[in-house]
Amino acid sequence: MTTELRRSGRSPGATRLRRFIRPADPATEATGADPAGCELCGQPLPETHGHLVDLHQRGIACVCPACRLLFQPGSDSGLRYRSVPDRYRYRPQPKLTDGLWHRLGVPVGLAFCFYNSTLEQPVVVYPSPAGPTEAELSTHTWPDLVAAEPLLAQLQPDVEAVLVNRVADPTGARYETFLIPIDVGYQLVGLIRQYWRGFDGGQEAWQEIHRFLATLRERAEWVGEADA
Repeated sequence: MTTELRRSGRSPGATRLRRFIRPADPATEATGADPAGCELCGQPLPETHGHLVDLHQRGIACVCPACRLLFQPGSDSGLRYRSVPDRYRYRPQPKLTDGLWHRLGVPVGLAFCFYNSTLEQPVVVYPSPAGPTEAELSTHTWPDLVAAEPLLAQLQPDVEAVLVNRVADPTGARYETFLIPIDVGYQLVGLIRQYWRGFDGGQEAWQEIHRFLATLRERAEWVGEADA
C-alpha cells in the first residue's frame, strides 16, 4: 500500500519546542514563572503566558503579553512571527472513517494537522516517546479530510491545528476532533514524552492523556455539523 505521507522525521522546530517536549522543571513549577523570560524582550514571564510562531525557525517562542499583542492577526509588525490565538472548538462525531485514517499512514491514535504557510502545504504531526514526528500530507488526501472534518477549513495557518483522537471500540473505531492552538498540540507531545513507559505507555501515561483530552472538552465550544 502506498503511504500518503512523505516522512520528514522530527519536526524542524523541535529544538525551539523544548519547553513542551521535555519533562517539567521542578524549580519552574515551584516559582510559577518561566526563568528564561520573554524570548523577544527578556521580561519575566508568568507560568501562563502567550506564544508566537516563528515562521523562519519553525518554532514556538514564549512571549510576554505586550510582545504577543504586536503580532496579532492584521498587525503591521512583519511576517516572521504570528501570535498563537486562544480558540478551542470540539466536534464529538466527525465524519472520519478508518479508510481515511489509514490513508494518512499515522501509526498511533492521536495526531494533529495544521497548514504550513512556508511550505504552502498541510502537515500532520503525531506524538511518540521520542518527541514529535512531522510529515507533509498528500494533497490528494487533504480535500477528503476537509470534507470529513470542516474544522480543518477554519484553521489559521501556522498557529492553529485540528487534533484527531481515534478511539478504539468493540463495534469499530470512532473519532473526535478538536480545533486547538498549535502550542497545545505540542503540549500533548510533551506530556506523552514525559509519561510514556514501555510499549503500551503504561497506566499513568494514559491517565494523563485522558485528563488532557477531558480538559479540552471542558474548555472548547462544542459544535455540530451546521456550526462547522
